[in-house]
Amino acid sequence: MFISLDDFRIKTENFDLTRMENIVRIACGLFYLPHVAGKFAGLGVLNPPIVKFFAAAGLSPPEAWVYIAAAAELSVAIALTLGLCTRFAALGSVALMVVAVYSLQVVKGFGWTWNTGGYEYPVFWGICSLGVAVHAWKTWASAGKHAVEAGGREVRMAPAE
Repeated sequence: MFISLDDFRIKTENFDLTRMENIVRIACGLFYLPHVAGKFAGLGVLNPPIVKFFAAAGLSPPEAWVYIAAAAELSVAIALTLGLCTRFAALGSVALMVVAVYSLQVVKGFGWTWNTGGYEYPVFWGICSLGVAVHAWKTWASAGKHAVEAGGREVRMAPAE
């Protein structure tokens, strides 16, 4: 099956910090939280410079896009941090970073370093998220192909369509 209830289970192995994939996944998720908070000046009140940036990037109406971005970032933050639907959440994170880099390019032009408002940080974050997604999809595909019966025999299973 492409997605199952197991994808929505919080598992203790998702927090085993001796596994590098968990450290990177959790960091990719937690780093969204300050970005979500930065979109607001107060409880539900949008941050005017953020709205102005979204408008300059051509996202119209900018207020709606700020709320959409905040909701998407919060969803990805929760899912990656807890290890829920990781393969989909990590791809969502990659998509968010692509939009962030595009928006920075439109508004500020090419800039690589952080102190000039560059986009090396979202590029790096997107690459890390892509690594999390690839690992999660490989793990999922491997589990589907090599399921083991209770008797210990390996059974080859075709992915569900």
